[in-house]
Formats: sequence, structure tokens, C-alpha cells
Amino acid sequence: MTKKIAVINDLSGFGRCSLTAAISVLSVMGVQACPLPTAVLTAQTGYPSYYCDDYTDKMEFFRLEWEKMEQHFDGIYTGFVASEEQINHIFRFIDTFKGSDTFLLVDPVMGDCGQTYPIYTPALLSQMQALAAQADIITPNLTELCLLTGTDYPSLISHSTPDGLMHAIQETARQFCHKGPKSVIVTGIQFQDTDGITKMGNLLVNANEASLFSFPYIGGSYSGTGDLFASCITAGIAQGYSLSSVIQTAGEFLECSLIDSVKEQIPRNDGVNYEQYLPLLLKMSHSNY
Repeated sequence: MTKKIAVINDLSGFGRCSLTAAISVLSVMGVQACPLPTAVLTAQTGYPSYYCDDYTDKMEFFRLEWEKMEQHFDGIYTGFVASEEQINHIFRFIDTFKGSDTFLLVDPVMGDCGQTYPIYTPALLSQMQALAAQADIITPNLTELCLLTGTDYPSLISHSTPDGLMHAIQETARQFCHKGPKSVIVTGIQFQDTDGITKMGNLLVNANEASLFSFPYIGGSYSGTGDLFASCITAGIAQGYSLSSVIQTAGEFLECSLIDSVKEQIPRNDGVNYEQYLPLLLKMSHSNY
């Protein structure tokens, strides 16, 4: 039977992110995406102008109607949330639909490059920390990991060696594992390897071990790469793949997409050219791990 994932995120007409990314990735990996939109935007918020239709007051209708339908979800996947009230709706959704056989993946979209997004008040951060603590898996970048754990970002990235940096990130992520998540996948770690090559890595951390998955740094910064990565992880877990295998495949998928986007000089706000590389994920969905 096809696996079902409730995807709680916004829908942006332009930017190749959020629900647009999630629906396409989950679908190609053989998983049914059941979207619960938190907002509908003409374009993602990085564009100089956009219209946003806030769906906060409609989120409860989705929960109630799906409860009437007696729906069951194999996973719940949350992305960008814009307010404390939205997280309160998500908590009610989790209370209704998260059974013993339903996993929760939280992508705590809060900031990047050491900068917090302007909407994140201390109260909203506290709510996100509580939501992430309920998750089975979280996929923060370094900035978001620091926000979740109260760690100083400049201090964390100040380590002069790759081993020192990875050890510091590992210990910081493990701190949060003790609060609830079984696994923390720290994304987008840029570092210079011992061979002098600049790389981008994703670090998988749980209570007992840590594994680094890295690729040559391509350059450029694009909308939606975090959404694509978290969507790959969500679909992979739903299909029963090992975390290691799906992180590796997601990295290869994003590497190809980034190479193409840099080559074509795609504007940052437009997101990466990932569509033609979806067959890499389709290949995984037909493999046994």
C-alpha cells in the first residue's frame, strides 16, 4: 500500500521550494504527499514583491476533515511556519494523527548563515524548540541548530580544523538528541577538507554515533535546497530505507541540481534546476536498501 505523508508547509508559485519541492520529491519516490498549506504565496519571500494568503485559520479545517475521514499517515513532515498559532495547530494535528507507527520529521526553518529570519520572535523560537523536541528526525542547518540549542554561532564555526568543527557540531546536535529526536541531520556544513578541497557536508547524529556525508562545494546559494533535502529524507524513511543511504542519495541529487543551476546562472530566488534529476530518486525507489 502506498505510504502517506501529511506535509505541513506553504505553497509558493515561484521559488521551487516548500510544497512544490515536497510534492514532486515524495511522489517520484513512491509516496503520497497530502499537503496541508499554511499559506499560499505568489512567490517565496526572497523575491522583492509577493502576495501572501495566510492559511492559519484554515489549518484546523484540514485536521477536522481528515479526522472525519479516519485518515492514517505514515509520517508527518513540517517545514516553514510563520507564527506561534500555526505551531499550536501543528501540535493538535500531531495529537490527532501521530500513532506509534507514524514518524514526525521537523525541518526547523528559522535562519541561515548565522542570521535569524526577522519573524522569529523569542516566543516563536520557544515553540519551535518544543515542536522539534517531539520529532523523530530534525534537519536543521548550522544556524538553526544553534537557535535550537542556544549555542553561539560564531563560536561554533570558529574551529580551525575539519575534525574540530565536526566534533563541536556533533556534540551540539547530541545535546538536542537528549531532548527528544532520535536523529539530528545537520545540513549545509561548509568546510575545507584536509586535501584542501572545499566541501559541503551533512552530518547525521544520534545518541550513539555520527556520520558525515560530504560533496565538493559547488557554490551558489539557492531557494528550496533545504526543502528538497528534507523531502528526500521524509520519503526515504517512509519507504524503509536506511538514513545513511537516503542522505547519500539526497546529496547526489542536490549536487547534480546545483552544478546545473550554477552553470545556467539561475537566479538564487528561482531555486535549483532539480526537475531533470528526479530520476535519480526514482532509481532509489526501485532499489533495496
